Amino acid sequence: MDYRMGDNINGPSLIQVPDWVRDRLGKYYLYFGHHNGRYIRLAYADELEGPWRIYSEGVLSLEDSHFEGHIASPDVHVDHKIGHIRMYFHGSNTVSGGGTGKDGAQFTRVSISRDGLNFNADSELLANPYLRAFQWNGNHYAIAMPGVFYRSENGMSNFEDGPTLFTENMRHSAVIVDDNVLQIIFTMVGDSPERIKLSTVDLSDDWMNWTASDPIDVLSPELPWEGSELPQKPSKRGLIDGQVNQLRDPAIYQEDGRTYLLYSIAGESGIAIAELTF
Repeated sequence: MDYRMGDNINGPSLIQVPDWVRDRLGKYYLYFGHHNGRYIRLAYADELEGPWRIYSEGVLSLEDSHFEGHIASPDVHVDHKIGHIRMYFHGSNTVSGGGTGKDGAQFTRVSISRDGLNFNADSELLANPYLRAFQWNGNHYAIAMPGVFYRSENGMSNFEDGPTLFTENMRHSAVIVDDNVLQIIFTMVGDSPERIKLSTVDLSDDWMNWTASDPIDVLSPELPWEGSELPQKPSKRGLIDGQVNQLRDPAIYQEDGRTYLLYSIAGESGIAIAELTF
């Protein structure tokens, strides 16, 4: 751990560092956040099992983000064609939970890096917070909290609003594109315990007609370090101080035909990784 990080850990996004990055720190870069973060965190490793080491400098500071209050929730993608690493992140001009007015509202921006460490953020407000991007049929799409879809020609600007497929209690999500099916992995505020669920969307229809299937449970807290021995209570919005019986912040990483689920444990107390099988 790093003295700057504090004890709030959430919002993982994992990539394999491309070969065209010089002097990389490790084979894998794991980006993550703090609920009231002043910078985006990074851990690196040569194996998924670790050991993981912290890059204490961080990769994007609040001062360079065009936000004034906090930044969090990285969603990182490698674009081999262009030769850059794209990181979506959200923030506001207040601390998390600082209100829903002009300054307190949270939005997503995008930043670009050639090395995965130094990012340049664009000032355009793209979408709602907790954005997770994917590509389908030649377009860039995204889902953001609470289940709002967006579309863009280049994935960098001018995101068009689409349908909202979930209730206002949908929190964090991750996505997998499997042929014509979008698998949406997510959590819900108010669940007891908050746990990871899965719904699917048939992408072959016009996007304004997309609908989500009824969710199924994927993973609940089962082990002590996931919070399983703590009281079950309906989850609430916002930052968590201390450990609770909740799983949050799902993220997906795929490699060599295998799919991995990353998630925040015991509320916002750490990050775990598990292999998903379907």
